[in-house]
Amino acid sequence: MAIGKTRSNKRSSNSSSSSTLTTIIFVALCIFGLWLLAPSNILFPRSTSQISATTSSQSSSISESHENHPTKPIAKKSQPVFEDSQGDLPDDAIKADHETIHDEPKEESSEHSNDSAIIENSTEKEAQVESDDSKKQDSEQEINNGKSESSRDNNNEAEGGGGGGKEVDRYVKEKDSDLEENSRGLHGPESVEELEKQKNQETQNSEESSINQNQEAEETREEQTSVFHARDDQSRGENHQEDSPRDEKLKNDKSSENKEHEISDEDQQKRLEQHQKQEDDQIQQGNSQEETKGATSRDQIEHDEAHIAQTVDQIVQSTVMGRKDPENHESQQNSLQNKNSAENISNEETDKKDKPSKPDNSDSFPSGESSEIPKESKESKKAWSTQAAESENQKERRKVGTDDQDGSSYGYQWQLCNVTAGPDYIPCLDNEKAIAKLQSRRHYEHRERHCPEEAPTCLVPLPEGYKKPIEWPQSRDKIWYHNVPHTKLAEVKGHQNWVKVTGEFLTFPGGGTQFIHGALHYIDFLEEAVPDIAWGKHSRVLLDVGCGVASFGGYLFERDVLAISFAPKDEHEAQIQFALERGIPAISAVMGTQRLPFPSRVFDVVHCARCRVPWHAEGGTLLLELNRVLRPGGYFVWSATPVYQTLDEDVQIWKEMSHLTVSMCWELVTIKKDKLNSIGAAVYHKPDSNECYDKRKHNHPPMCKSDDDPNAAWYIPLQACMHRVPVEANERGTDWPEEWPRRLQTPPYWLNRSQMGIYGKPAPEDFTADYEHWKQVVRNSYLSGLGISWSDVRNVMDMRAVYGGFAAALKDLKVWVLNVVNIDSPDTLPIIFERGLFGIYHDWCESFSTYPRTYDLLHADHLFSRLKKRCKLILVMAEVDRIVRPGGKFIMRDDSNTIGEVENLLKSLHWEVHLTFSKNQEGILSAQKSEWRPDSHIASP
Repeated sequence: MAIGKTRSNKRSSNSSSSSTLTTIIFVALCIFGLWLLAPSNILFPRSTSQISATTSSQSSSISESHENHPTKPIAKKSQPVFEDSQGDLPDDAIKADHETIHDEPKEESSEHSNDSAIIENSTEKEAQVESDDSKKQDSEQEINNGKSESSRDNNNEAEGGGGGGKEVDRYVKEKDSDLEENSRGLHGPESVEELEKQKNQETQNSEESSINQNQEAEETREEQTSVFHARDDQSRGENHQEDSPRDEKLKNDKSSENKEHEISDEDQQKRLEQHQKQEDDQIQQGNSQEETKGATSRDQIEHDEAHIAQTVDQIVQSTVMGRKDPENHESQQNSLQNKNSAENISNEETDKKDKPSKPDNSDSFPSGESSEIPKESKESKKAWSTQAAESENQKERRKVGTDDQDGSSYGYQWQLCNVTAGPDYIPCLDNEKAIAKLQSRRHYEHRERHCPEEAPTCLVPLPEGYKKPIEWPQSRDKIWYHNVPHTKLAEVKGHQNWVKVTGEFLTFPGGGTQFIHGALHYIDFLEEAVPDIAWGKHSRVLLDVGCGVASFGGYLFERDVLAISFAPKDEHEAQIQFALERGIPAISAVMGTQRLPFPSRVFDVVHCARCRVPWHAEGGTLLLELNRVLRPGGYFVWSATPVYQTLDEDVQIWKEMSHLTVSMCWELVTIKKDKLNSIGAAVYHKPDSNECYDKRKHNHPPMCKSDDDPNAAWYIPLQACMHRVPVEANERGTDWPEEWPRRLQTPPYWLNRSQMGIYGKPAPEDFTADYEHWKQVVRNSYLSGLGISWSDVRNVMDMRAVYGGFAAALKDLKVWVLNVVNIDSPDTLPIIFERGLFGIYHDWCESFSTYPRTYDLLHADHLFSRLKKRCKLILVMAEVDRIVRPGGKFIMRDDSNTIGEVENLLKSLHWEVHLTFSKNQEGILSAQKSEWRPDSHIASP
């Protein structure tokens, strides 16, 4: 018992001493805490709420206090004050501070209420502080999930407490002092104020995170219930339609002198008779050994052809591919409000027999366009040659390159080009280094293409004062001066009504050197001279050589004739740029040492009006190039001074020209004088058979060798020879195409069923299916589903045409389309010309021969996925940016991965991406160019 009592007394004594010591320390700490709080009454509401939540009995009191007197967070001195606006955030993201208080777990109350235990065991308290932070974050997540109300009700029911705001503040101050003192013991020099700031920051971050989560959740819900289409273009610019009166007829001081040198009607008739006599004399009797045209048989370059959509599904709601760019998201939402009506459009059912069976998928391309695009048949590769194969003698010009696959191009730092040409920079025509190394310029070598080894990645600046181009047809008569700020042509050709400066405009009276009084009179004059020309019916596609500002081609649109004009970038300042700014088809090219980038036998008419080309020189090499591209039975119209003047130089040129054309078996149909313009024109007709060739006395110019491919045209030197006219029924060139417009939709007669088309069907059926496909895509998607204002569109380029179906589908719009057939694709360009359209060969690893800012819309169908196997996409996108006008559009169809790469590049160029959509790894992208230009220039080379 003694032992037991002794132990009992010891335990009692120890307990009493411990209790006394605890009480003394507690009182001392309370006094010290009150002394610390005395200088300032500022409290952090969020921290107060969190600490006061340690006991459930005080929770309801604080709740009542906040309901009666809501508090706002007091910002730290180093940060600005931010207040949440309920109009800017979702409802579930806006929470009062008291809701956070009521959501604390009950277990915290019992632990925080035991003050003495906290003092005795500091390590346990430190762990509890960390646990408090963790539980606080968990409670805020419960708030975002809508659990705050039930938590508040449970706390109120369990504790049932309440109290005045003053009592709560007093209690909170006391607890703050306890916690502050305890924190000093736990964390050394770290103050309670720093702890509170840290907690406030964590709370604020947690709330911002929950707000962002709510916003993203709401955006996701909106995307899943919406069909996004491209935003409508901005309202059209003001169309200035000022009709300036025609200038008075200019008096030419040399008119009387010219009349003295004009040939008389009798001399004109003698010229015709003499030409006919020369034709008869050069014919020889007997049979000449017939030369046969050699067929080319070469290995094709491996390539993958495009997918084209062959069938159309019912329209369903589309889900836009999610790259959550806020700007893009907003634009798609705006577009959606104006495009919901597109959901009700029903599409035509197409032939399902040849359509490969695929799993049903509820997602579809915008406006009902199907993504089920058939693959190109591998067997078709054997049936088609490529321009690269046909031009195999060209030297290798490209280096193999691969594009970045990690999307790092999105952050590419663009710079302005530092070149002499400035805003008019054409990389392949302004390569000063290459031009300086030329051994000769006698044959205009310096005006030909000399591309850099690698296309530039710099951007071309805008001219100062650039404005949105004037719409067609007003643009044919006037353009903004600041868009093409060149006046030299107005100074030297203004008296011939080429171009004039009229205030802030450059105006085009419609004249030219040979048609001062207007192109329309001249066009009708030519048809009167040769009725068989039959503009817009028999003659549809025309090549205008040395076109000036292309007024002749611009007015041929009124006769339903499609003319492509070309001229070099020479001392006639910016003539091609004038043409394109006016909305008239044109390219920069020259009759030099290489073939023109066109197939053989494709143009119905070739026209030269004072084009300054020496056709008669050097054995007629340049005229023989026109003979190559002119269709058998086609016409060459030559309107130049040697035709109607008698100056010694003109007479000599006429004699040489007459001798050359007779040797080429060209028939001189007529020499006609235009009294109004005081000019004359000679019209020649190319033979449609080999009869004349076989009867010539002299083989000059010679016939081309049988292995010379007339269709090879990519960097091929000129050949001073003539190709025989095809004679087999299934050869292209034996018959004239159907009259326009029937030829547009009629498969060429020389496409036979035994030949496999690009997409695996017999060629004629392939042609028709392609046309039907593009008609439906244009009608159901491009015209209404991409937000494009087509009245703003005039100059269009199909960067990878096959049969020309896209261009054909736009026939009824006031646009023209330049079809580009890539050199490594099947050579289908003759088909495009045969149907009454036009195009050109090109390699998109090089820059195109056009001025900057010359196209309103570029269309690329499965082009870039093939290009990136040969060259870097960033080079191609820099070229796209160069040739598209500010405000111009870009439509791209390709595989989803390539769509993503191009989208990143477009965003880095500050283009506005209206739409991206993908299904079954096939995608579509629609974008619009802005006026953004970088501030810095690249370093001088």
